[in-house]
Amino acid sequence: MAPTVALAGNPNSGKTTLFNELTGSRQHVGNYPGVTVEKKEGTYVRDGFRLHIVDLPGTYSLTAYSLEEVVARDYLVEKKPEVVINIVDASNLERNLYLAIQFLEMGIPICIALNMIDVAKKRGIKVDVQKLSSLLGVPVTPTVARSGKGKKELMDSASQIAREHRQFTSLKISYGADIDPVLSEMENEIADRDFLTDTYQARWIALKYLEGDEQIISKGQKVDLDLSNRLREMVRKVSHHLLNTLDTYPEAMIADQRYGYIKSILKQGVIHHKYDRNRLYSSDRIDKVLTNRFVGPLIMLAVIAGLYHFTFTYSQVPVGLLESFFGWLGSALSAVLPDGMLKSLIVSGIIDGVGGVVGFVPLIMFMFFGIAILEDSGYLARVAFMLDRVFRIFGLHGSSVMAFIVSGGIAGGCAVPGVMATRTLKSPRERLATLLTVPFMNCGAKLPVFALLIATFFAKYEAAIMFLITLGAWAGALLVAKLLRVTVIKGAATPFVMELPPYRMPTFKGLAIHTWERTWQYIKKAGTVILGLSIVLWAMMTFPGLPDNRIQEFETLRRSEISRVPAAIADELKAAREGAELSRPARNLKKSLQHIDADEAEAGLRYSIAGRIGGALEGVSRWAGFDWRTNIALVGGFAAKEVVVSTLGTAYSLGEVDPEETGSLSETLAKDPGWSPLLAVGLIVFTMFYSPCFVSVICISRESGSWKWGAFAMAFNTVLAFLLAVLIFQVGTAFGL
Repeated sequence: MAPTVALAGNPNSGKTTLFNELTGSRQHVGNYPGVTVEKKEGTYVRDGFRLHIVDLPGTYSLTAYSLEEVVARDYLVEKKPEVVINIVDASNLERNLYLAIQFLEMGIPICIALNMIDVAKKRGIKVDVQKLSSLLGVPVTPTVARSGKGKKELMDSASQIAREHRQFTSLKISYGADIDPVLSEMENEIADRDFLTDTYQARWIALKYLEGDEQIISKGQKVDLDLSNRLREMVRKVSHHLLNTLDTYPEAMIADQRYGYIKSILKQGVIHHKYDRNRLYSSDRIDKVLTNRFVGPLIMLAVIAGLYHFTFTYSQVPVGLLESFFGWLGSALSAVLPDGMLKSLIVSGIIDGVGGVVGFVPLIMFMFFGIAILEDSGYLARVAFMLDRVFRIFGLHGSSVMAFIVSGGIAGGCAVPGVMATRTLKSPRERLATLLTVPFMNCGAKLPVFALLIATFFAKYEAAIMFLITLGAWAGALLVAKLLRVTVIKGAATPFVMELPPYRMPTFKGLAIHTWERTWQYIKKAGTVILGLSIVLWAMMTFPGLPDNRIQEFETLRRSEISRVPAAIADELKAAREGAELSRPARNLKKSLQHIDADEAEAGLRYSIAGRIGGALEGVSRWAGFDWRTNIALVGGFAAKEVVVSTLGTAYSLGEVDPEETGSLSETLAKDPGWSPLLAVGLIVFTMFYSPCFVSVICISRESGSWKWGAFAMAFNTVLAFLLAVLIFQVGTAFGL
C-alpha cells in the first residue's frame, strides 16, 4: 500500500494549488464521512514510487474551533499519515508557522513547503531556508506552487521520511511559570490513568483541556468522568490565577507563548528585509533597543544592579525590625524560662535558628517583587535571548539561560525547578551540562547567607557586592560548563529556539500575588524544613553533653572563683536582681563566672555530635579559614542552604551566656576575633559553589537518569568550592588582608 502524505496549511497558502500540481489528473473529490467538508485525494508518482496524497481542509490551528479544524485534526490523529507536508506562506511566516508548531508539539512527522517564495522576494523578504530548517529540526523546501518550482525537492524530502519511518520527538514549549507546573501535573495524571492516551499524547491532552477544547473534553467525560472533572478543576484554578495576576486566561497565554516561540525563530536571522518595515509591533520596537547587540547587555546589567540597589536599600528597615524582634523575644523567654534543656531548645534551637532565617523575609520579599516585575513584563525572556550568544561560547544552549534564571540567575530562585527546566533542551549533552551547573546560581536559600555576611562586613557596599556575587555565580557556572563540555560531556551545540512573549505592563495585583506566593513558600520552608533541621541540629549540638568529670571541673572552677572573694560579695551577687547595680567586686566576680560558663558551653558544643564532626573537619578546613563552628553550619547546608545561617545562630547562641551582651548574629560575628572580611569572602564563594542541597541532588539524579551524576555534583562542586575558598584565604593572608 502506498504511503500517505497529507497536505495541511492555512487557507490561501497555496495548498490546493500544490495538490493539483502534484496529482494532476490522478485525483478525486468526495466528502469526509458524516460531514459536508470536501475531501480531496490523489496519487503522486516519482521514479516508480507512489504516494497517496490527501488534501486536508485549510486550517489556522489544530484547536477544534471549526468543522474544518476538527476534520483535519481527526484525520491526522486517527489515520496517522506517514508524513504531513505543511504548506507555509513565505511572505507571512509568523502567522503560518503557528500551525507548524502545533504539528511539532503533536510529534507528527512533517516537512515544510515554503510556498510563495516569489511573492516574498517581491516584498523584499529573504528567508534563510537552511537556518529555518535547522531551528525547527524538519526539512524546509522553497516552492512556488503555481509554477511547480521546488516540487521535486519537496517530494524527495517527503518520500525519504515516509520510507525511513522517521520518528519525530514532540516539541515541548514552556508556557510560563503559571501554566507549566499545572500542565506537568495534568500530564502525569493523564499518563498514570492511560486517559485517552491510546489516541493522543498525554501532554497534548492536557493542553487541550487548558485551551478549553470541547471535543477532547467531551471524549474525556465519556472515558473517565472523575479524572476529567479533576482536570477541569485544575484548569479552573489556573484560569482564576491568571485572570487575577495577568488579566489573561490559559488559552491566550498558550497562544502568546507559541507566537513568542515563533518570533524567537524569526529573530535569529531567518528573515531579512530589503526594505524598512514601518509596521512594527510595539514589542518589536522595544526589542530593537532592549535586545540590541551593544546597548542590550548594558541595559541588562543596569537593570540587575538596580534590582539589588532597590532590594537592599528598602529592605534595611524591616530586616532590622525583625532582627530586633527575635532578639527581644529570645531575651524575654530567657528571663522567664528556667535553665535547662527546654530553654536551650526554644531559645537556641528554635528562635535563634529559625529567627535567623525568617529575619531575612523582607529582603526576600523585595527581591521577589523586583523579579516579578521583570517576569511579568516579559523582560526576563529577552535576557535569555541576549545571553544565548555568550552561552554558546561555553558549550551551552540558549534555552539553558531560562534554567539558570529559574534557579536564581538574578536571585531568589530555586535549583529544583531550574534542574527540571532542563527538560526543554533537546541535546542530552547540553541538558546534562546545564543541570550540573544550575545549582551554582544564587538561589533563595543562599541569599540569607550572603545577606548576613554582606551586612556584617560590607554594609556600605551591599548592592555592589551582591551584584559582583551574581556575576561570579554566572562566570563560575559558565566556566565549569565549558570544562565539562570539553572533557566528560563532549559534543556539538544544537540550534537555539525559545519563546519571546509580548511585553505587558505588570499589574500591581499580579505583582503582589506573585511576590506573596514565593515569599510564602520561603516562610513555609522556614516553618517546616528549617524548623525541623534546626531542632535536629540543636540536638546534635547539645548531646551527648559533657561527661560528669568535665562538669565537675567547671563546677570546681566556679567554687574556686567564689572562694577568692569575701562571702558578702558572693551573697550580693546571688541576691541581686536582673539589671540591679552591683559593686565593682561583685561585677568582677560575675564576669569571671560568665567566662567559666562560656568555656563550659563551648566545651559542651565541641563535645557534641556536631562539634565532633566540625572538629574532625577543622584539620582540613583551616586552610580556608573555617573553624569548627563554621564547619557545623556548612555540613548542615548539605540538607538546605538556609540552615547555614540558622546553624550559625544556634552555634553562637549556645556559646553565649550573657543576656546583656547578646545581639543579632551579625553583631556577634562582627565582634568575634575569628571572623574577618577575608574569611567572609571565602565563605561567600564556598556557599556559592559547594554541593547542591539534598533535594536538588535527588532531582539531578532523576533528570540525568543516574545517581552517579548526583554524586558527581556533590563531590565535584564541594571540592571546587573548597579549593576556591583556600585560594582566597591563603592569598589574602599572604598579602596581610
